[in-house]
Formats: sequence, C-alpha cells, structure tokens
Amino acid sequence: MEAIVLAGGLGTRLRSVVPDLPKCMAPINGTPFLSYLIDHLIFQGVTHFVFALGYKSNEFIHFLETKLPNHNYSLVIEDTPLGTGGAIILAASKTISNDVIVLNGDSLFKVNLIELMHFHLDSKSSCTLALKSMQNFERYGSVEINDDAIITSFKEKKFIAAGLINGGVYAINIPNFLQKNLPTQFSIEKEFLEKFTHEGKFYGHVQDAYFIDIGIPEDFTKAQKELI
Repeated sequence: MEAIVLAGGLGTRLRSVVPDLPKCMAPINGTPFLSYLIDHLIFQGVTHFVFALGYKSNEFIHFLETKLPNHNYSLVIEDTPLGTGGAIILAASKTISNDVIVLNGDSLFKVNLIELMHFHLDSKSSCTLALKSMQNFERYGSVEINDDAIITSFKEKKFIAAGLINGGVYAINIPNFLQKNLPTQFSIEKEFLEKFTHEGKFYGHVQDAYFIDIGIPEDFTKAQKELI
C-alpha cells in the first residue's frame, strides 16, 4: 500500500501552544506527532509515502530523512494553499497505485488499513471513508450510510448524541478522482465528497479504533497523556 499524508495545514487553532511549527510536527512527549502516524502506517503495511507539504515545509525535510532512511517517500510542496483536495491532486502525481490511502497528518485513527482497502476494492468504491462511531459530540460533522454501507449524506457540525464521524482516513481510486472537473484549490470534504454523494459511489467503513485529532489545544494536551 501507499499513502498520501496531508501535512500542509497552517494549524492556526494550535498556535497558542505550538507557535513555530506545522501542526503535524507538534511535539508529543518530545516526538513529532507525525512520527506516531508514520509508525502506525508502517505497522499497517504502507511501503510508500507521499507527503503533501505547505506551511514551513523545511521543518519536515531533516525529520523525514531520519525517520525514513530508506527514502521510500516522495514530497510535493504547495506554493500557495491548495486545500485538502488540491493537495491530493498534486500528490497523485507521485503515486504508483490506482487506489491509495489518503489521510490527515494532524490526526491519528488507528484503523486496520488492509481491511479498509479490501472493503474499498471489493465494493468498487470511488472513495471509502473510515468512519468512527462517537457519542455526545459537536466538533465534527456526521456521516450517514445505508444498509449497503453507501454514504447517503454529510451533516453539518452540531451536537449529536450518537453518530458516525469522518475519521480523516480515505481509500481513494485516483483515476476516478482525477476524472472529476475539480478546481485547483478545493476542499475534498465540500467540493468532492458532499458534491458527488448523490452518485452512490462513496462508501463508509466503520472501525472501532483509537482516534485523536490534535487540531485544538485541549486535544494536543490530551495526546501527551494518551500517546506515551
């Protein structure tokens, strides 16, 4: 498997505790958060990485040379912010496979990637989302699926007693993704997933696995305790 890691975010909500680093390089017990993510991906069988970088990309260079000494990775760097969707299009120029894992560099969802990819391929899905069951939440939007695991709708952020959230881990068929008439700069959530849900080619795969998103100071502090 190969994975595109989206690591170009500005991390503005985390600036109060991590003022000088990209969000996914924020130190968790002295180790960049990205290191925990890479360890999980390697453990799950990922053998090639494409890192989509932007803000302070130089902070990644030495770290990746040390973390991945076999250089089984490629880099793409945004000159201007492209959004999550534009970053994927840019990174796709460095991928080898038709179907790849795509994930956010500032969250860790410890899904079984082999299981996710098998489900994705068996379903002939255009894009498969790893979904997390969660209770009493309002920070995330929710995702609804039918009995065949086809995604039927995305709901805006509001308090929900129980539901499914997008865990920020996708299996994407790159040729299908690139066939869409997509802009250079766009959000994969808004301009791709929500826009084309009606086609019935997006699937959800629910996994009960550990999840942390360090995008806000409270969860950054939480990660210091949970990722020892």
